[in-house]
Amino acid sequence: MSFPILMHTAIDATDVRGLAEFYRRFLGLRYRPGDEPPAEGPDDEGWLVLVDDAGNRVIAVNHVRELAPATWPSDEVPKQMHLDFRVRDVEELEVQRQRAEELGATVRYDRTADEGEPLYVLADPAGHPFCLLVAGH
Repeated sequence: MSFPILMHTAIDATDVRGLAEFYRRFLGLRYRPGDEPPAEGPDDEGWLVLVDDAGNRVIAVNHVRELAPATWPSDEVPKQMHLDFRVRDVEELEVQRQRAEELGATVRYDRTADEGEPLYVLADPAGHPFCLLVAGH
């Protein structure tokens, strides 16, 4: 029996290039050939796909005209999507939280005192929440 394989996580954004740049820089990804920023002229406001070093799709950013940022932990505006990113230890957790904030993320929840699974819930620049946590494989 075969199963579907995750191709990429699709994220809606009003600023497609801005959000793609956040995830490109935060995760060390690159643009799919043809999706790189244009040298001049208007930018494509459709889909932009980010791939890893092997060329595997990781994240796609899709243009929408309007997007209400998630209000987590309230369900007034649901999370809409969610990504979990693991790191090896608490030191790396702090380094990556700081990097995320420098790139435009905001901390929504701090659970770093939890010895079993320290984590931060952050929101990307478009308001999508994601977790950064210390976890095993």
